Amino acid sequence: MTDRVPHLNTRLQGFGTTIFAQMSALAAETESVNLGQGFPDTDGPASVIEAAIAAMRAGHNQYPPVPGVAALRQAIARHQKRFYDLAYCAETEILVTTGATEAIAATMLALLEVGDEVVTFEPWYDSYGASIAMAGGFKRVVTLRPPQYNFDPVELERAINAKTRIILLNTPHNPTGKVFSRRELEMVAELCVRHDLIAVTDEVYEHLVFDGEHIPLASLPGMRDRTVTISSGGKTFSFTGWKIGWVCAPAPLVAAVRTSKQFLTFVSGPPFQHAIATALDLDDDYYAGLLADMRHKRDLLSDGLERVGFEVFRPQGTYFVNTDITPLGGTDGVEFCLELPGRAQVVAIPTQVFYDNVDEGRSLVRFAFCKRNEVITEAVERLARVEWEPRPRTA
Repeated sequence: MTDRVPHLNTRLQGFGTTIFAQMSALAAETESVNLGQGFPDTDGPASVIEAAIAAMRAGHNQYPPVPGVAALRQAIARHQKRFYDLAYCAETEILVTTGATEAIAATMLALLEVGDEVVTFEPWYDSYGASIAMAGGFKRVVTLRPPQYNFDPVELERAINAKTRIILLNTPHNPTGKVFSRRELEMVAELCVRHDLIAVTDEVYEHLVFDGEHIPLASLPGMRDRTVTISSGGKTFSFTGWKIGWVCAPAPLVAAVRTSKQFLTFVSGPPFQHAIATALDLDDDYYAGLLADMRHKRDLLSDGLERVGFEVFRPQGTYFVNTDITPLGGTDGVEFCLELPGRAQVVAIPTQVFYDNVDEGRSLVRFAFCKRNEVITEAVERLARVEWEPRPRTA
């Protein structure tokens, strides 16, 4: 869905405008229910908003320290210890970034030499390929296959070679909703130790796990000193526009990432940093309530899509549900999603755009359920009114 862009260097050709921007623009143009881009349609806790306002009024409006506001770094350290029993020094082992996207880009720019390879799982989040390309690296993928989105351990091992520098892991996984099991993480850890690789983990959906448990790769034997753990406050607290992310890693790795980060955004959002520090210290009731609410939304959308006729791969985590459009007569997710606003006034994302091996995801479509219940219900009702052309089921 991208064309060649004049003057753009060859490393970034093919990335163009993100699929999320394209589909959100289409949603606005057609007045469709937007279940494409993954952002909530309600704000997070009022107390966190008030903390941001209080920080502005207290004068926290100029450049903060490059590593991040001390109060936030300390809150991140408490969070890692509270939930995972992982100890990080707030002064030397935590770096605040402009969202997890910048954290990933800064990490790739800092750690990759030109020609290095990064092993990651497909479907992949769209910024991964661009970040690796900007650093002069190359992406090598291992495919996650529905319905459980398991991977082939032999395929993972074969992806590693003398050029491999990093394994980039996203759990809970966007766009599939997969939560990597302890056994799967142990396979990844064993390969990292055996081949002396750095692990980079994107854990922004860490508090949205409905089935299984979130296990940070850094908590496994031999991994703390070789893992760059990345997360953010956007998904957990429903403030995606604030773009407050962070890196937790051993001091030498943090120093490397900080070196590249300071020449990207330098610093950002001090009032929002103070507010997310407040958010991270919210009591257990908040985290439990968030999970219960999102589980209900997952089931509301998944049940509705099943009634419409989609094959639904109910997610273990995140706030996305993947579907196969084949039972409705669809064969190509891009065509389906481009036509969907006109047919149903609903917008979704074609999952195939997150695959190097496009045929693996050609008939898959992703819907976001981080919306108000009435919005989800309206989307399902619109889809149910369409006269699909279902294919006969085979035995």
